[in-house]
Amino acid sequence: MNDTTAAAAGRVILLTTSHRVAPGLLSWPAWQALHGADEVLCADAGHPQLPYLREAGVAVTQASPTAEDLVAACAGGRTVLVVATAEGERPLTDGLARLAGSGRVAMPELELLPASYDLPGARLLDLVQVMDQIRDECPWSSRQTHEGLAKYAIEEAYELVEAIEDGDREELREELGDVLLQVVFHARIAEDDAQEPFSVDDVAAGIVEKLIHRHPHVFGDDAADTPEDVKAHWLRTKAEEKQRTSLTEGIPLAQPSLALAAKLASRVRTAGLNVPLPPGEDMGHQLLTLALTAEAQGIDPEEALRKTTRAYRDAVRAAETATP
Repeated sequence: MNDTTAAAAGRVILLTTSHRVAPGLLSWPAWQALHGADEVLCADAGHPQLPYLREAGVAVTQASPTAEDLVAACAGGRTVLVVATAEGERPLTDGLARLAGSGRVAMPELELLPASYDLPGARLLDLVQVMDQIRDECPWSSRQTHEGLAKYAIEEAYELVEAIEDGDREELREELGDVLLQVVFHARIAEDDAQEPFSVDDVAAGIVEKLIHRHPHVFGDDAADTPEDVKAHWLRTKAEEKQRTSLTEGIPLAQPSLALAAKLASRVRTAGLNVPLPPGEDMGHQLLTLALTAEAQGIDPEEALRKTTRAYRDAVRAAETATP
């Protein structure tokens, strides 16, 4: 096809938009294409972009053209822009590909023009929307409570730790999603509370405010050149926020015992307190002594025991295999 024939065949612009970006917030090339097109088509009369396009003076015709219709509409060098629906325009693009492959039709130039792009984190909006629908329509999810889901949060956290220790990137991605689901699920349940409702936006706003306040070296005028400086900032601002009367406040007693002992020891060491061990010589006393010794040496006793226990598990499996 020579240049004259190509120009006479015209041009098709397929305009795509993201439903995660507010309607009307389109790129400048998209607005130029919309105003410069000879005809603008959209199959969805309820497309969220249409009111904004019409407000901007863009005439949009509701139509679902076939590939043949579109090629004919472009004849004579015309430019036809198609505003893609949320489902996409697969039948139309497949039809255009089929016509182009036949070699019997002078095809217009085809351009795919993204008019808006997802920002980082945009898929979180999809998660909130899906969770909202599940909460409303699923017989199981609609009856769940914070108390009923608590065990799943613990299970998912442990599965995440296991994925990290295994070094399995695919499993890590999946387990992070499962942990994230727990957050969104609990936040959605909280919306239904009659006395003190809050939403996932309130949860996000709270953690954003906390992160900014505890990182004055990033968002303020303070300086921090080392990880130790950052930790000092964090502890100081946390103490100002919590106004706790004891360093033991905020330590969950339901966590595994070795982790609990290490957390208490860390708080004691950071505060510079001299706390004698409770008297005793039983197994609990010995385990506590080991946990405090490990923490003082910079070793996480929970992680250390878990690592060794996993090796013991492997040894058990090897012994089972070797048993006739």
